Amino acid sequence: QVHVVESGGGLVQPGGSLRLSCVVSGTSIRFFTMAWYRQAPGKQREMVEVVSTGDITDYADRFTISRDNAKNAVHLQMNSLKPEDTATYYCNTKGGGFPWGQGTQVTVSS
Repeated sequence: QVHVVESGGGLVQPGGSLRLSCVVSGTSIRFFTMAWYRQAPGKQREMVEVVSTGDITDYADRFTISRDNAKNAVHLQMNSLKPEDTATYYCNTKGGGFPWGQGTQVTVSS
């Protein structure tokens, strides 16, 4: 049974940084394109960043996703955070093929 556990969220001031992590058990992530998603209150879940099976890292604007296949982990480095980045962040395959974890809350506020 696949299980996803996200961590690393918290309260941060605008302009700050956070590094989120997720660890997957029950399968090997090396076979999957992995992604981070987020869902803000009252909004639909949206995909934030994606890293394919052939890549280790992908950079997009303020966010960088990376994967560690040996540890079955995926990370999201978030820099220059803005209040609109406030959301619960989730890790899953592209397309949401794993059971959803509990997510990790990111709050950007002064």
